[in-house]
Amino acid sequence: MTLDFANRLAVSRNTVAIAYERLTVEGYLDSAVGSGTFVSANAALSVNAAPSRGGRQAPVTGLKPRRERRGVLDDSEPPPGPIAFDFSMGTPDAAVFPLDTWRRSVAHAIRPAIIGTGGYRDPAGSGTLRQAIARHIGVSRSVRAGANDVLVTQGAQQAFDLVARVLIEPGDVVAVEEPGYPPVRGLFESMGARVVGVPVDAEGLVVSAIPARTKLVYITPSHQFPLGTVMTLRRRRELLAWAGRHDAAILEDDYDTEFRYGNRALDPLQSLDRDGRVVYVGTFSKTMLPMIRIGFLIAPLMLQPALRRAKLLADWQGESTTQAAAAEFIDKGHLARHIRKAGREYAARRECIVRTVRSDFADVLELFPSSAGLHVSARVIDDLVDVGQVVANAGVLGVRVQSLGRFCAESPGVRGLALGFGTIALEDIPDGLRLLAGAIDRARAGRPAT
Repeated sequence: MTLDFANRLAVSRNTVAIAYERLTVEGYLDSAVGSGTFVSANAALSVNAAPSRGGRQAPVTGLKPRRERRGVLDDSEPPPGPIAFDFSMGTPDAAVFPLDTWRRSVAHAIRPAIIGTGGYRDPAGSGTLRQAIARHIGVSRSVRAGANDVLVTQGAQQAFDLVARVLIEPGDVVAVEEPGYPPVRGLFESMGARVVGVPVDAEGLVVSAIPARTKLVYITPSHQFPLGTVMTLRRRRELLAWAGRHDAAILEDDYDTEFRYGNRALDPLQSLDRDGRVVYVGTFSKTMLPMIRIGFLIAPLMLQPALRRAKLLADWQGESTTQAAAAEFIDKGHLARHIRKAGREYAARRECIVRTVRSDFADVLELFPSSAGLHVSARVIDDLVDVGQVVANAGVLGVRVQSLGRFCAESPGVRGLALGFGTIALEDIPDGLRLLAGAIDRARAGRPAT
């Protein structure tokens, strides 16, 4: 039998013998001396996990996830065709980033990492990076923190996860902005929290609408996601006072306010906090690149030991080479220079969008006030315009935009569009907006784009 298979498959006899031996060890074959080798009855159990001829995975029995939630993280917008004009939110322009400078910082960091002790390191992150972060955010964001207050994470999402692990029990009420950031809402729900959306007005989160039993309030006060409004100082103080009265924590997400296009930013909640209520989270995904997975959190002293333990349980430590490179990149002034240069480029793109929307879209779009970040948002004020149809039409025309409705977990949602300017070149914006106007006209007339 072995020789016959070897001849039919044009392979050596030893190859067939090894294959038989491995299949027998793994339980796919049964071998009996004098009788031969046969397919094991247990091998049929693996059929359920095999793909069908149509390429789809067959139903799998066995372990199942604890629960499945729909709606919050679903992308209900149809996938567009080839995109020539990308107004996606939240993604910086890789072409603007000084990649050669970053590459040199990585090269400088690799050798010490290789010849070092090779052991596990502080789960809070590299000491040099924590010092660099503390200095940087003290100047750029007015955050009050020393190196020992900084805990480095794999992006902001891990920071949110650690805070939830430490502060949230199943059944706890967590308040989030409505509309807001879906991955955070999904995270809290996955941990068994009862998540409640709180409306946002021209001054920011409506503090009076927060449920009294709320344990944690998640907020983006410096550049509300996705509307872009800034929480007023009066409302910030009102929220801090509310948290003190109700023994609640505040999770402040300051994700992209280093790109500013107007007045000086208001001090973050963290710097106004005198009672140890605020956990501040930042990220370098916008000021650098999303692929450089570095975020951080600044927590009150009482929470720091628990957060360090949670970080240790989550991934033990961050990637030491990247952290060392980031520390050099910050300390040598490369990050500050990049932010100034990129900020000028983004400001020009933003101005082009704002000017065009106000002049050419005044009958259908009304911009939300915004002075920071990598996107602007606009309310659709024409009741005859179906926002979902606009997004679909734009996709057919090669323009990617996002509906504000996708960030609403509760009804009625906000009827509007988000226009990002991190991934589209300045010279492409006029043509992209011209095509968007066509998509809106077709939606107003009830006609899909062709």
